[in-house]
Amino acid sequence: MHDDLLARARTWLAEDPDPQTRAELAGLIEAGDVAELADRFSGTLQFGTAGLRGELGAGPMRMNRAVVIRAAAGLAAYLKGKGQEGGLVVIGYDARHKSADFARDTAAVMTGAGLRAAVLPRPLPTPVLAYAIRHLGAVAGVEVTASHNPPRDNGYKVYLGDGSQIVPPADAEIAAEIDAVRSLDEVPRPDGEGWQILDDAVLDAYLARTDAVLAPGSPRTARTVYTAMHGVGKDVLLAAFARAGFPTPVLVADQAEPDPEFPTVAFPNPEEPGAMDLAFAAARASAPDLIIANDPDADRCAVAVPHAGDWRMLRGDEVGSLLAAHLVRRGARGVFAESIVSSSLLGRIAEKAGLPYEETLTGFKWIARVDGLRYGYEEALGYCVDPDGVRDKDGITAALLVTELASELKEEGRTLLDLLDDLAVEHGLHATDQLSVRVRDLSVIARAMERLRARPPASLAGLTVTRAEDLTRGTDTLPPTDGLRYTLDGARVIVRPSGTEPKLKCYLEVVIPVAAHDDLPAARTRADALLAAIKQDLSAAAGI
Repeated sequence: MHDDLLARARTWLAEDPDPQTRAELAGLIEAGDVAELADRFSGTLQFGTAGLRGELGAGPMRMNRAVVIRAAAGLAAYLKGKGQEGGLVVIGYDARHKSADFARDTAAVMTGAGLRAAVLPRPLPTPVLAYAIRHLGAVAGVEVTASHNPPRDNGYKVYLGDGSQIVPPADAEIAAEIDAVRSLDEVPRPDGEGWQILDDAVLDAYLARTDAVLAPGSPRTARTVYTAMHGVGKDVLLAAFARAGFPTPVLVADQAEPDPEFPTVAFPNPEEPGAMDLAFAAARASAPDLIIANDPDADRCAVAVPHAGDWRMLRGDEVGSLLAAHLVRRGARGVFAESIVSSSLLGRIAEKAGLPYEETLTGFKWIARVDGLRYGYEEALGYCVDPDGVRDKDGITAALLVTELASELKEEGRTLLDLLDDLAVEHGLHATDQLSVRVRDLSVIARAMERLRARPPASLAGLTVTRAEDLTRGTDTLPPTDGLRYTLDGARVIVRPSGTEPKLKCYLEVVIPVAAHDDLPAARTRADALLAAIKQDLSAAAGI
């Protein structure tokens, strides 16, 4: 086994095109570091509906140029097999370590395979790439990004010509083509020629269609503090806000410029504890109407508002409901959609407005494919407010829309929190929370899921579980997925492994009827107590 491991490592080393990872791997071989080599050569980084995502480093279980070249070759073979020979593939990238290298490698592979390749002019938000696919008539798109993962990670997200991320069976078919790549020597890739570097025309077109996101003549007075979370959102968001006529956001200076080390945050995700601390400090100094935050590739949007003398982050479900109510108020027509882990309040809002509503599996790859979609959101800070332009979550246009809403409410002497209170009285208080467990050993997640399947809870927080569903079997409206759903008397719980991070995620919701605004404090106290008790009981049932 030891000899076989070293042989596989040396074979990989001979093909590795990157001097940095070659030196890294050569050092491990010379040191005879069997444990580290075994970790890197225990399999291959698996390509799925989220594309690829993993830690940077040498070997087939890491993100590196050799893995990316194989992935690009597999995608090219898949596209040619679908009759797309000569078609255009648009490639975008963020500012993480190796992102520009991975983008160039992808362009070279596509060109060598007989496809056309066009690379965005510089690191730009993921929604610009999603827009460019349809705008340029491409057959596919690739975004090199690890979104809000830790600094050591990078990723590879694939879109097809409809501008949506891949779903089964495309993922498995591309993965099969990747597995068929025996050697990098088989992959033609011209050196630095044959593909196009796009100019700013595509970005200008993306910004021009943001005009349609806002209502003509709407108020544009809300003042904001903005953080790009060390990512690529700042310049595009500032341009969009200037074009719309909003006040120039106050920037969180220490997080404004792209930095692949993400020095001020443990995890560059607005949902993570501490990530918003600098934004809160900037808001205390400048007293804006709201805080806007993008994640590093700017496809997500977080919002915080003044509350009780300080600042409070809004949950993704709260922002999702606010945007839905705003669009309904503006007379939007079409399907409102969300993933199953998001708040059921959206369904209530759509029903009251006489609008069609759909639930999908987790991820915008599913939400974006809803026929007739007008608005879609997911609780993990993702919002699609202009599906005709971007069929994916878009943190820039979501920021525009929520700032327009805050401006309208400001003109009325009201706030986003006031509108949330109105929605609670109209539809019931929908309180959500999450139990999220990050692990080093993925078997912990597998054991927790196995335990819950073997012994599903009969009650949580004293509420009877009226229905327990194993979603691997699918439902009348959903294809199979690795998840569990428990329906309780006045509550709902969904448990699933994360598709992009080593986490077990449990999504909780309780619904409390509210007769009047005066009843809200008691309803919130009751909801908080129930959510805390559900967390405790679910944790015990899962053994986590």
